[in-house]
Amino acid sequence: MGTGPATTPRPGAVRAGAAWAGAVWALGVLALLVTMPLVARDRLPDPVATHWNGSRPDGSMSVTSAALFPAGVWLALVLAAVVARRYWGGSASGLPAALLAGGGVLLIGAQASIVHANLGRSHWQDADSANLWVAVVMALTALASALACLATRRPQSALAGAGPAAREPVMDLPDVERVVWLSWAANPALQLTAALLGLGAVGTAVASGTGLTDPHWMLLLPLAALALGIGAVSSVRARVTAKGLVVGFGPLGWPRRSWSPAEIESARAEQRTAAQAGGFGYRVNRLGTTVMLRSGGCLVVRTRAGAEFAVSIDDAERGAALLNALADRADAGRT
Repeated sequence: MGTGPATTPRPGAVRAGAAWAGAVWALGVLALLVTMPLVARDRLPDPVATHWNGSRPDGSMSVTSAALFPAGVWLALVLAAVVARRYWGGSASGLPAALLAGGGVLLIGAQASIVHANLGRSHWQDADSANLWVAVVMALTALASALACLATRRPQSALAGAGPAAREPVMDLPDVERVVWLSWAANPALQLTAALLGLGAVGTAVASGTGLTDPHWMLLLPLAALALGIGAVSSVRARVTAKGLVVGFGPLGWPRRSWSPAEIESARAEQRTAAQAGGFGYRVNRLGTTVMLRSGGCLVVRTRAGAEFAVSIDDAERGAALLNALADRADAGRT
């Protein structure tokens, strides 16, 4: 079986967006850790309970220390994530993201539980139990770490046995050939916007959950919905195999759209601008559906139903050539 590596598409754009989102998260977590107890200082005892033996508090520290100590731990975690990214990014690409996501959720949850348990108390010995908060925070920490690892996983090397795409474009695929084409793209500005909105949603949820403010559902829900929606169209992954084309959205590659070779009439690479698509993100207009992350080359697929789907992605020529070859093979199999 002959195989060969496909080109690696613009990793710089993906790294830039991830770096900006990580920086926003790091600064946002730091701000929440410091401001939560300080904002509530007038409603907290000083010192505050910071450790429990079962359901009873058995340790305390000043409000200022309660604000600065977790901030110092967080800065150490951020430094560890940077070092892990620098020296082990290739072999453990999910480790920095897991440290930032899981560590941030853990520290925010712990700080929120301390503030909530002490809020309105005259003495730290009267603080409420934090058992339920601890269970919820640990579950959320595990979930955040797992999702971060999934979001930052690196695709395996793409395999495409045929050489460069022909002009049609169609690849010559022997029957024994195993073919895989992978590509991805990201829009750093959309990733940054999603991170800011998500951080706003987290801050609103924490303030409401701890009792610092009344629940602000009319603010929380739109912020969360916008963060998820923009995050879903801020990056895209495309994969072509013998089963057809799969396009995954967002850092988790979900939701997805897929087409089998039998559903594809033709594929092509085409140059499009954001103005033609109607802007960035997920667009539907006279051109059909376009996932526009940056102006330039797009993989355009026309289905047998007459609909067109385009995604701005790197190495579109090779992806189109491979899809056309698979569609030809599917046609030959029906005859």
